[in-house]
Amino acid sequence: MIKTALTLSLGLLTLAAHAQMSPVGLWRSIDDETKQAKAEIRISQNAAGDLSGVVEKGLQNNPNTDPNCNLCTDDRKGKPKIGLEIIRGGQQSDGKAVWEGGKILDPENGKNYSLRLTPIDGGKKLEVRGFIGSPLLGRTQTWIRVQ
Repeated sequence: MIKTALTLSLGLLTLAAHAQMSPVGLWRSIDDETKQAKAEIRISQNAAGDLSGVVEKGLQNNPNTDPNCNLCTDDRKGKPKIGLEIIRGGQQSDGKAVWEGGKILDPENGKNYSLRLTPIDGGKKLEVRGFIGSPLLGRTQTWIRVQ
């Protein structure tokens, strides 16, 4: 009985640790230039494994910032940044702890970039790389897991 309970407990801990090595969850984005918290983004995954990331909360108090994505050029043009889907697509790469193939929108300039997400530090942080063409040509932000 004790052996079964111990095995079950270890199994649940392993599952919890594995789940944390996923980009799914609530993240606080940190600006790569200013190092300031910008927003909270919830990343979810649909049944097909595709990712979606939606801005849940803005964390900057800048009155000069446009609350809408007026520079967006697709179906998100003019939509409020809070509630905006900024991550579309992306799936796990061959069992690795890397999600690629999706796009990420920068609502400040309206541009879409190719996306690579890599959980690090035991899933407590997320490296978010946006790039055009080659992953070598882009920039990386490190987001902090909120939940």
